[in-house]
Amino acid sequence: MNPFIYGVPAALTAAAGTIAYGAAHPRGQLFGKTICRTNSPRKLAITFDDGPNPAITPKLLDLLDRYKAHATFFLIGRFVRECPALVKETVARGHEVGNHTELHPNLFWLNQIKVQVELRLCHDAIRNTIGTPPKWFRPPFGLRNPWVVPVARELGCRTVMWTLIPGDWRDRPAEWLISRMQPIASHAQGISKDSSSVTGGTGDILCLHDGGHRELNADRTRTLAALEYWLPRWRDLGLEFVTIDQAVRTPAP
Repeated sequence: MNPFIYGVPAALTAAAGTIAYGAAHPRGQLFGKTICRTNSPRKLAITFDDGPNPAITPKLLDLLDRYKAHATFFLIGRFVRECPALVKETVARGHEVGNHTELHPNLFWLNQIKVQVELRLCHDAIRNTIGTPPKWFRPPFGLRNPWVVPVARELGCRTVMWTLIPGDWRDRPAEWLISRMQPIASHAQGISKDSSSVTGGTGDILCLHDGGHRELNADRTRTLAALEYWLPRWRDLGLEFVTIDQAVRTPAP
């Protein structure tokens, strides 16, 4: 029997697995370099996708203010145009905003031109609203193809993924979500037990959602409740709540 007959399916399976990993895994770098972690184990970058959302984002901003927490919001372009005042308020309170495309499609299936349109429309919506262009981009569903990261780079954006995405869009009780966010505390407790790791290593990027990509005013009360539980506990464990810019910035000597 010709071994080529067996070799071809195996090679195709391996190639498909590699492509799937590069397209979907948050730490996959096959289709371009992404930011996956903060540059210090003490830095926690809390990020929110699919906003702005008039039903939740204002309450979330108040909660973050209470704990002096800075965060990064990845915005959908069409919602930016509907809620410009809320975007401006988010930035005025010390948070960063990033590009999350115009309509939140699955970019993996789009060609280069369609990817460019999705990112450019959101880019322009943010720039026209706050006066400066975004520096950060997150692909919807975390999915990439060979054009996504390069197109973002052409717009001056670095692509941001995550270390933990607990699934706050699911219709589950807040207690379920709280338990899914436990790894952040576990990592911080590990740092506290090993003082030598404080000056080296990396930290977490948490991906949550303050909106829903299908329509405005999505119910994200469980996200708010989970953060009300965890923010004081993470703070007491010594974590610093930072924007993505602060998460990757090299400290001054």
